[in-house]
Amino acid sequence: MQTHARAVVIGGGCVGAAILYGLTRRGWTDVALLERTQLTAGSTWHAAGLIPSYARSINIGRMIAKTIEIYEGLEAETGQHVGWHKCGQLRIANTRDRLDEYKSYMSVAAVQGIRAELVTPEEARALWPLLENNTDMLAALYHPDDGHIAPADVTQAMAKGARDRGAKIHLNTEVKGFERLAGGEWKIITNNGEIVCEHVISATGNYARQTGAMLGLEIPAIPILHQYWITDAVPEVMERKRQGLPEMPILRDEGFEGYLREEGDGLMFGPYEKTEHLKLFAENGVPEWFGADLVEEDFDAVAWNWERAMELVPSLGRVGIKANVRGPFQMTADELPLVGPAWGLENVWIAEGVPGGILWGGAIGYYLSERIVEGANSLDTSELDPRRFGNYANKEWTRQKVRESWGTHAELHYPGQDMPAARPQKTAPSYDILTRRGAVWGVLNGWEMPNWFAPDGVEPRDQYSWRWTQKGHYVADEVRAVRTAVGLVEMTPMTKFEVSGPGAEAWLDGILANRLPKIGRVNLSHHLTKNGGVQAEYVVSRLEDGTFYLISTPRAERWNFDDLSKLLPKDGSVELRNVTDERGCFTVVGPKAREVLQGLTEIDLSNEAFPWFGVKSGTVGLASDVRLLRVNYEGELGWELYHPLPYQRHLLEALLAAGEPHGLRLVGLHALESLRLEKSYRAMYRDMNPELTAWESSLDRFIRLDKGDFIGRAALLRQHQDGVKRRSVTITIDTDGASSLIHEGVYHGGRLAGRITSGGYAYTLGHDVAFALLPVELGVPGTELEVPILGETRKARVIAESPYDPQALRGRM
Repeated sequence: MQTHARAVVIGGGCVGAAILYGLTRRGWTDVALLERTQLTAGSTWHAAGLIPSYARSINIGRMIAKTIEIYEGLEAETGQHVGWHKCGQLRIANTRDRLDEYKSYMSVAAVQGIRAELVTPEEARALWPLLENNTDMLAALYHPDDGHIAPADVTQAMAKGARDRGAKIHLNTEVKGFERLAGGEWKIITNNGEIVCEHVISATGNYARQTGAMLGLEIPAIPILHQYWITDAVPEVMERKRQGLPEMPILRDEGFEGYLREEGDGLMFGPYEKTEHLKLFAENGVPEWFGADLVEEDFDAVAWNWERAMELVPSLGRVGIKANVRGPFQMTADELPLVGPAWGLENVWIAEGVPGGILWGGAIGYYLSERIVEGANSLDTSELDPRRFGNYANKEWTRQKVRESWGTHAELHYPGQDMPAARPQKTAPSYDILTRRGAVWGVLNGWEMPNWFAPDGVEPRDQYSWRWTQKGHYVADEVRAVRTAVGLVEMTPMTKFEVSGPGAEAWLDGILANRLPKIGRVNLSHHLTKNGGVQAEYVVSRLEDGTFYLISTPRAERWNFDDLSKLLPKDGSVELRNVTDERGCFTVVGPKAREVLQGLTEIDLSNEAFPWFGVKSGTVGLASDVRLLRVNYEGELGWELYHPLPYQRHLLEALLAAGEPHGLRLVGLHALESLRLEKSYRAMYRDMNPELTAWESSLDRFIRLDKGDFIGRAALLRQHQDGVKRRSVTITIDTDGASSLIHEGVYHGGRLAGRITSGGYAYTLGHDVAFALLPVELGVPGTELEVPILGETRKARVIAESPYDPQALRGRM
């Protein structure tokens, strides 16, 4: 075996082969792949090979389209047959909610560049004539470019493509350990010797947790067991072939919660296991004996699916069974792969937890190799970044969430739905008090966080739908309280870092695109990618000379800490501390916020003593060392109170008592979303992300090109000189009964012109407000637009930034 390589991929399934192929296509030929047995031996060889492009996320949809593009070109490039059947996919809607889901998706498909159409029940039956007895069908979603592929063949084709460009593949080579060398390289220890490399890429499938453990990582993925059956020859399928008719599309019907497709002259049926019947695999490590193996059939787990499927498709019940295929594949809490940098380790990359390696292989190979070779991605891959899960994602949490995610795979899911498994897990001391006051809880980064508050007499349970629900009235009351009186928002889950040391100022200044604030001041700053995209957004406070306090979104705790840690100087002149779990936060906000707070603190809260974007530390009530920041996400007079968590219960009770005479109301995340839209405050990972540059996200006022060098400055200069072609602008949408969400297409004169990056109902204004990414020539206030919402075209128009209080006078009250 070779002893050196620039990059080593571990794992010879479809994903590993795709990464090796992707690296060689980008010019890295000194690369190797290590496989413990044979290529495809894990989950790849027994996969069903389905390629469904259905995803409401624009980024996921574009990634799946990339998989299809790569697979369709493999045969011509390598000369190897890949068994690609572009038969299409048909999804049946039997309920209004499922049809709403498909209508909402249709507003996104065009933006993704994916062909899809809603067809009538008659058209659906013409596409799938064996579906004889579905009398509940309302419509169906048809993807003509979907299909299925031969898993082993496509893997071997990518392996050949990589070999042809110089890559080496070492079979029967099991990794036993890793060692970081003094020069920064990695030594990989195997049963066949050692290999030293610059980059390690882990794509080990069912072995992910074992591989991660060797690297000191707890990978939040566990394999589940799934099965499908292949029938004997079906006369109706044989007759279609005799007539030269096309292969029927892959069928998915919520009536039987599974998929049906042609397989040879028969049918393949893959029913989805419910949570209570789902079995996990290799929770404590893959057994030594397991290789290219299957496990025993479990018909009882899906007996109801079979019964219902045979009712709807009678031909399925008229033939015998040829084979059952039951085996493991990886699963994560959100059914998305873990792809990107490993936290805490230099030049270690993860491609694990992939729930469908055939579906994801091509895209992972393309975009992970791009990230490794180019240093950034051309598409926003944030949804896959493995650092989206924090240290709360331990084994037991993962076990429960994996069972839930796959066990509800075929069920209806709604926008903003917070699933119940493994909750509550992380709670602030305020939890019991807020629960008694009607909190309806959501979850952020493992933390429980109030979504909204149910008034007396209303059940404190969330209401999920693609349309407006009764809870909108209660959220409206919370918004009104912030605009007219005072609200209190529980913000403890916010990510919080402390940066200190003699080198802290120079270090931060070389990272962030804005100038650093002066002592006692606060500003908004962005950490950009090398391409000028937005990697992180921070509220930055300078507490004293050489000491800074950084606040970012809850989801980014592990992610931001890892990015900053990897940039720390080696001389120890900068200390970075994660204090997220040490401090809670309440926002007291609204025109009466000063009246509520001033009686609890000796700190002078007047404009003269404590101006807008100021920070002071002191005592509030009995709580010591409270950091008061005069900033907020709501666009009103207010302070964020970052306090040591042991004081939280007292501080909350004191604030509630002080606020009662002023009409203080508890406020949740849903109201916060409406309030920030009314102020044109952009949200991280939606309106800002690594794909969109700071100019495109309209962050101009936070970028200081004249302050000296910072990460991404050169890219921003180039784009500024070349001209920015598209920008984020604020639009209004005339809505009734349902709101914009994210990713919907934006049309001008009937032609697709851009897309929504986030949107929702603005309760103060009485209509939807959204951010739209548009060509600069259309981003002019007054431009008339159209936005499809649940299949209906709604009028929209570009407006000036900050439709509520555009001069920001209320925050300075």
